[in-house]
Amino acid sequence: MPERVEAWWSRRQWSKTLAVPYPVGTYREAWAGYPALIRQYHPELNAGISLSQVPPAADVLLLWECERGHRFAATPAEQRSRPGRQRRRSAWCPECAENARPSRTLALPMRDRVPMPGEPMVQEAAVLRARSARPRPALDVCDKTPLLPVGEPFVSACAPPPASAVEARMRADVFSALDLTPGMTAVRVARPFFRHLEVWPDLLLPELRIAVEYDSVGRHGLEHVGDREVADRRKDRAVRSAGWEVVRVRTGKLPPLGPHDLCVGAWNARALTRLVDALRDIRGPLMVDAYLR
Repeated sequence: MPERVEAWWSRRQWSKTLAVPYPVGTYREAWAGYPALIRQYHPELNAGISLSQVPPAADVLLLWECERGHRFAATPAEQRSRPGRQRRRSAWCPECAENARPSRTLALPMRDRVPMPGEPMVQEAAVLRARSARPRPALDVCDKTPLLPVGEPFVSACAPPPASAVEARMRADVFSALDLTPGMTAVRVARPFFRHLEVWPDLLLPELRIAVEYDSVGRHGLEHVGDREVADRRKDRAVRSAGWEVVRVRTGKLPPLGPHDLCVGAWNARALTRLVDALRDIRGPLMVDAYLR
């Protein structure tokens, strides 16, 4: 019987007597032929476990999210057994499946049937069909983003200023500890993020390709919760899809969103030390220590 990913991972740790039973990348080739599943799998929804760490035959329930935000649970075998590897994106989500396989109904010609009460006449129906056939306006995307490769950091003309004094202090502390390029404010992404082809993390470390975010609940306890947490997760996915990693410094009892997030009471010297340790975990001590001042 399929089990939750946390229970499955714990059981594999026990049976193999290893903290990491399957290293990242073990099953990358097995999943390479399923790009739709790779897009819909997010480690932060599955206890930080990468898809390349999950055997294709594992009897485990994983949480998937389609590009419209619908979340559903399915085993690797259920996902891989869907007919055809290249299908419409909506066909990989149960809630969107009807859009990929619309029910086909045959209607009699208008001249062969009597209109029902309240049904538009032939001329009105033709007008409605003409209106629905009009092309929809294209998404209005900001044209100030420079033409750069996806994942390239740059100084953005649209980036907002720091939202709090703590963010400015964190930026100063990090660059005083690490000899990295300061001043970058945005990362070029492939798909529009709130009508911009760029995202603006609180802090960019270009040489390490790591973005750092400082999260607090704010004065009224409404920041980074609810819909704003959804936007944070979407932002993290956009950054990771551009080849970067994200570390969120979470305060105010905010739970972690990703595998490398830090939950701290406040930003201080101890939090800086923990952040540097997290950077070492991501890129390795040899690379990170080379930039220590």
